[in-house]
Amino acid sequence: MRIDDGWLVPARRLASPNQDVRPTGEVSLLVLHSISLPPGEFGGEHIERLFTNRLDPAAHPFFAAIAGLCVSAHLLIRRDGECVQFVPFEARAWHAGRSRWQDGALERRALNDFAVGIELEGDEVTPYTGAQYRALASATAAMLARYPALTSRRITSHARVAPLRKSDPGPAFDWAYFRQELGKIRT
Repeated sequence: MRIDDGWLVPARRLASPNQDVRPTGEVSLLVLHSISLPPGEFGGEHIERLFTNRLDPAAHPFFAAIAGLCVSAHLLIRRDGECVQFVPFEARAWHAGRSRWQDGALERRALNDFAVGIELEGDEVTPYTGAQYRALASATAAMLARYPALTSRRITSHARVAPLRKSDPGPAFDWAYFRQELGKIRT
């Protein structure tokens, strides 16, 4: 994989309106998330519809509460490893919400200003697939090569940046396996 003008190649592009300009242009943090819509169900177009403000609140009882949210991620990695990109990496996606990151001695907030958000189709208890780990490792390697301020120590979870609000990608995410896959690409 490679990055061309902020877009991951060969990801499928589906532009989200839920984005704006990064204040400084900085890309220095990668935040991993998980999502399934409806909760616990995989497949379908509900995630894409949520990130493009087209989710039908009548399609499922859970959707009535979230249909009005204006959220996005830079990238979604589906269970089969397909990558769908909603926001170019150089733009600010609306994914982290109220969050904070300890950057050495400095505590930083407003993480969307400098973080890339990747959603893994899944939940916190169902193991992620090998295809997802491989796609995530490839996309991460491309970002590490393109954005010098982003390092392997600056890859974290939504749970770590919003610990009282979020717990994703959860205990089902195998950090050691992900780092092993990333190491295979980077060596």
